[in-house]
Amino acid sequence: MKVEIWSDIMCPFCYIGKRKFEAGLAKFAHADTVEVQWHSFELDPNMQHTPGQTIHELLAERKGVSVAQGKQMNDHMAGIAAEVGLQYDFDRVIPNNTFLAHRFLHLAAAQGKGNEAEERVFAAYFTEGKDVGDLDTLAQLGADLGLDAAEVKATLQTDAYAQQVRYDEYQAQQINVRGVPYFVFDDKYAVSGAQPAELFQEVLEKVWEENHPAPTLVAGQDGAACDVDGNC
Repeated sequence: MKVEIWSDIMCPFCYIGKRKFEAGLAKFAHADTVEVQWHSFELDPNMQHTPGQTIHELLAERKGVSVAQGKQMNDHMAGIAAEVGLQYDFDRVIPNNTFLAHRFLHLAAAQGKGNEAEERVFAAYFTEGKDVGDLDTLAQLGADLGLDAAEVKATLQTDAYAQQVRYDEYQAQQINVRGVPYFVFDDKYAVSGAQPAELFQEVLEKVWEENHPAPTLVAGQDGAACDVDGNC
């Protein structure tokens, strides 16, 4: 079974949704058969980094509220994250454009580190106060994953993986993704948002059952139950 996930690094609900999906997956009896593929989605493709600007100030500016109210909103979000074991430190968050980070995630996925890279970048942004729009930072995150830092930096200095990011975003438009996280199960069912773990488990089980229907039983000559292949 394939599960595709569209998300953005700077989306607080995406990290929370990741944890909830993982909790549902952990309760799914056939978890080892599930392939997870991450896709890029930019909440604000035109965002520019403003040195020294806090996430509280940015949120206040965009919501038309005071900085104190912006901080209250982020504190509330941190509380939601804590419910799934995540420690958001919004005081340290560095707002930045995420296009470079998405390219890094594709680079890592190409080397078999897709899931690990998603986790590492989320933690770097929301917990550790790292600038995920910075080339050197991403090179170090690559090294944390066992990748060659110099190679990561050299690759990201080109336009490598830019096309893959844009294609992910094109796909999102085609299937009418309006917000993230957005989960697609075997091209059959979609789940939007950081839904409860139980819902993810339910969808996983539904898709599994549809892909592995129980054999149809018929009555044998002596009344025994037989399947359609003649096995009694």
